[in-house]
Amino acid sequence: MLDDLDRELWERGLRFVRYADDVRVFVRSKRAAERVLGSVARVIETRLHLVVNREKSRVVPASVMTMLGFGFYFVRGGGVRVRVDPRAIARLKIRIKELTSRRWSIAMDERITAINRYITGWMGYFRLADTPRVFRELDKWFHRRMRQIRWKEWKRWSAKYRNLKALGIGDRQAREWAASSKGYWRIAGSAVLQRALPTSYWDDQGLKLLKPTWQKLRSA
Repeated sequence: MLDDLDRELWERGLRFVRYADDVRVFVRSKRAAERVLGSVARVIETRLHLVVNREKSRVVPASVMTMLGFGFYFVRGGGVRVRVDPRAIARLKIRIKELTSRRWSIAMDERITAINRYITGWMGYFRLADTPRVFRELDKWFHRRMRQIRWKEWKRWSAKYRNLKALGIGDRQAREWAASSKGYWRIAGSAVLQRALPTSYWDDQGLKLLKPTWQKLRSA
């Protein structure tokens, strides 16, 4: 039935996108948007005999509009780029927190398999987003979550000291940090643990990150 609405919008020369009963129409001004909203609502209600949700139907700038997890932002020169809805990013962080919970007792290789499956699926959906900086910042946070898991796995002073030494940390610093009483999150953000567990370490573990996965999918 909504195919009739699509034809009506096409005949009017309007730019729009529709998914099921969720429609977005793009025009150049607020006045035009208000006029189109009224006329489209009349078509839906009088010709198609459907009810328009007046609370959800509104005029908003394209830069704050979202649909199916995507939004838009403007760049210098009048260009338009695709972004990820902040609510989608919030949901991503919630899921990654679950997958990187210190309370979840699971082998690291199994954890990485579960994480990789989620990251691949999420980025496969959002690969159209033009936000490499956002993905890079998320990866920094994600790395820190992984470092705190590894630090907890080492548990005892002897294991922490031995592993820090094996990962290139000097004897004195290895002893000091192995004996530290600071919390997991704080130590995970320390320069010492960042040196011990850099990106290359996680690459060797087979961990997939957001930005590299995005780059791979974009170039495919």
